[in-house]
Amino acid sequence: MSDLGSEEIEEEAENDLGEYEGERNEAGERHGQGKARLPNGDTYEGHYANGKRNGKGFYRFKNGARYIGEYIDNKKHGQGTFIYPDGSKYEGDWVEDQRHGSGVYYYINGDTYTGEWFNHNRHGQGTYFYALTGSKYVGTWANGQQEGAAELIHLNHRFQGKFVNKNPMGPGKYIFDIGCEQHGEYIHEEKVEEEEEEETLLPAIPKWKASKITGLTLWAPEEPPPLVEVTAADKIPSVMEPLTEDLSGAEGESLLEASAESTEATAETAEPTETTISPKDVEEEEESAKEEQKDSAMEEKEEETKEAEPRE
Repeated sequence: MSDLGSEEIEEEAENDLGEYEGERNEAGERHGQGKARLPNGDTYEGHYANGKRNGKGFYRFKNGARYIGEYIDNKKHGQGTFIYPDGSKYEGDWVEDQRHGSGVYYYINGDTYTGEWFNHNRHGQGTYFYALTGSKYVGTWANGQQEGAAELIHLNHRFQGKFVNKNPMGPGKYIFDIGCEQHGEYIHEEKVEEEEEEETLLPAIPKWKASKITGLTLWAPEEPPPLVEVTAADKIPSVMEPLTEDLSGAEGESLLEASAESTEATAETAEPTETTISPKDVEEEEESAKEEQKDSAMEEKEEETKEAEPRE
């Protein structure tokens, strides 16, 4: 929808119908901050310079459209937001009443276009989001149409290739989230509808022709870095390590004395302790010694008896 509307009609001269409240210059022209009602029913409130809208202002059209932004010589120029009667909205750059530069257009069906504009059309690099399907077209545009290298991103796959007059054309590939790719090309086939009197050419419909499919590329988590074994010696320095600092003077002597005391304390701690024996253990040892003596005496007596027997 055109956003020019009745704004194309210039404000009327002083002797024509219309109202104005605000500042003027010495020549009687509208100059500075002011508010005007145009003869066609539109209203403007903002800044003027030498009788023309210049600077920031708010223009309300009789049909319900609104523009809030910058003006130069009665034309939208600079940054501004235009709200259309159907509810769609454009936010971005303007040059002489045209969408020109970078901007975002919000459509009434929920779609959005974010990118470059030229002479009121999508032109250059831009992204179009389809609210119904959740897909996105990311690529180049020419005179409002999808044209050139682009990527069409869907929920679980995407297509990379070239577009001509908003249709895919030539070689490209589909990349699936499961890890494989399908390479091929789009071919446009023109269908001919035969009638009794003349033949009618129908619009060309792009047809995908696959050539190869790559294998699945399974995702694998990255291997964790190897663990470095840290010993107790790495954590706690030995008290026996030589001191590398200068130990001269009183401070050095005190440090040496502290080191010697620490070494002696360590040595004393390292000495083994005596083993204590309970009285029960002593009694068991004495009984064992008596049994051994008794057995030894019986063995000696048997030997003597054998020696005293007469020999044949």
